[in-house]
Amino acid sequence: MISGMKLRKIFGICRRAAPFCLCAAVLLATAFYPHGQTSAAEERRVVRIWNVDTFEGGKGSRTAFLERIARAAEQKSDGVYYLFSSYTAEGARAALAEGTFPDALSFGVGLSDFAEKSQSLPYSFAGGRAASHTLAYPWCRGEYVLFCLEEDFSQAGETIVSRGGSNLTPVAARYAGVWGEERDSVSAYVAFLNGERRYLLGTQRDRCRFAARGVSVYERPLAEFCDLYQYFSVLNREKREDALAFLRELLSQDAQNALESIGMLPVSGEVPRRTVNVFSSAEALAETERAARENADVKFIEKYLKTI
Repeated sequence: MISGMKLRKIFGICRRAAPFCLCAAVLLATAFYPHGQTSAAEERRVVRIWNVDTFEGGKGSRTAFLERIARAAEQKSDGVYYLFSSYTAEGARAALAEGTFPDALSFGVGLSDFAEKSQSLPYSFAGGRAASHTLAYPWCRGEYVLFCLEEDFSQAGETIVSRGGSNLTPVAARYAGVWGEERDSVSAYVAFLNGERRYLLGTQRDRCRFAARGVSVYERPLAEFCDLYQYFSVLNREKREDALAFLRELLSQDAQNALESIGMLPVSGEVPRRTVNVFSSAEALAETERAARENADVKFIEKYLKTI
């Protein structure tokens, strides 16, 4: 057995050693505990963005372009990460119906269901307004173009009208004063090259096709109407500031100049005079298209349009 004196001696030694043991434990925890990793994980804020293509672009992927711009935005942030997903219009609407939606949305005409989720933006654009607020702002655009293999656009000749996605090509044709058979975009492009029609009413997508094939064509951009805008909306109020930081980067001069790499055009500068509201209902879009096909008076058509 240990005597009382020995116990008191052992207790005294332990008491004197306790502070040193505690310091050693703290030093070991500091050395081996992954403070940096845990802190970064806790501080990182993820902004989920869906990209929905409702009309043909130029070339390449708009989602990939957004991801490239996001990396630049992240370098200027204090821990935000932008996560992208590509959706079809049908898939996005189905997800929303089930209660699933992103923090921000890149989209074109045909997703009116998202209007009530969209937050007011500190920008102004007629095509993205609803309830007296701008709820969507464009970050790139396409354009309608009349193409001809010869330089003279004054000669009479039949036109083939290209359809790609859900865009309102008949409205562009109505304002241009041209008429012709409507075909899907690839079929229209091939028929034009084969000489079936003198003119092709197409878009920036056809311009990229001609360039890829090395075909020289003459073109006349149509300045009256365009619905080929890709918009950006913020849906999650809690992620608003981080989403707006990305939008600012997307609208920066460097990003807008880089749109050429995907065959799209910047939203600044000279733009077509009219567009449709991006939140237009399916019924309103169908009525606008019907009126254009029936050659209705432009004043009737314009009640569905917005002046830019």
